[in-house]
Amino acid sequence: MQRLTTCGIDVGSSSIKVVVLDDDGDGGGALRATHLERIRRRDPRAVLRAALTAALDAARVEESDLAYVASTGDGDVAEGVRTGHFYGMTCHARGAIFLEPEARAVLDVGALWARAIVVDARAKVLASRMTSQCAAGTGQFIENIARYLGVRLDEVGALSQAAARPEPVSGICAVLAETDVINMVSRGVSTAEILRGIHESVAIRLAKLLRAAKAGSPVLVTGGLAQDAGLLACLRDRLAESGGAMEVRSHPLGVHAGAIGAALWAAYRRRKLAAGVPVTGPDPRGDASRTPHPDA
Repeated sequence: MQRLTTCGIDVGSSSIKVVVLDDDGDGGGALRATHLERIRRRDPRAVLRAALTAALDAARVEESDLAYVASTGDGDVAEGVRTGHFYGMTCHARGAIFLEPEARAVLDVGALWARAIVVDARAKVLASRMTSQCAAGTGQFIENIARYLGVRLDEVGALSQAAARPEPVSGICAVLAETDVINMVSRGVSTAEILRGIHESVAIRLAKLLRAAKAGSPVLVTGGLAQDAGLLACLRDRLAESGGAMEVRSHPLGVHAGAIGAALWAAYRRRKLAAGVPVTGPDPRGDASRTPHPDA
């Protein structure tokens, strides 16, 4: 079967991820390029265009050569660029199974929320749970704390793991937790202990989320905190306390899972359209409860 080159765009609240992928027609394929661009108060549409250009340049592909461009996340930002749009949960499930075929649950930790997604071997979404609106269990919360402490995000994980003990913080409200941090700094609590306490607080929320969703094992962490070693270590500890055998895994490309899933869905949709097959109903290889967006 002829390979299709597709593009997946995941528009998050703090960054935009773009993937260029050669699909093999059987649910897999080869990644040609990945690119992440932080928004940082810039016009998201300009950021998307910059990210897309960088990804296409890295893949040595012209935009006109793409068989399908799929967006996920905030699809409005991709208007005029995308061919179609797909649900974020479905895309993260498909992308997670692409990266870690053994995964039976996905923990997507984004900037503004976290969600636990239970999947099968075909990336079908079986169940899901999402955090409440409070930001205390999200990437933006950790980023805000790191900025206040003057620590780069890529330093947070190692510093947290170096702490002798965590300094407890409020796990209920992000505003109260940030107030706790200000008080800790004034009391001379070390940066490492503060970060460890933040990670412990977030990990407790994420562990509860996975248990509430009845997540299977292993769990692949995706989203912006997929490579935060300090958070992953705390999450593993919290899950081990319950006596379960839930294994937590990470992948270097975990932050791109949504975009990868969108690119894979793009190829699936393109082949169905080319064959004249309607694809507005449940997809036997995807999530029957959350089918591709009707605009796709």
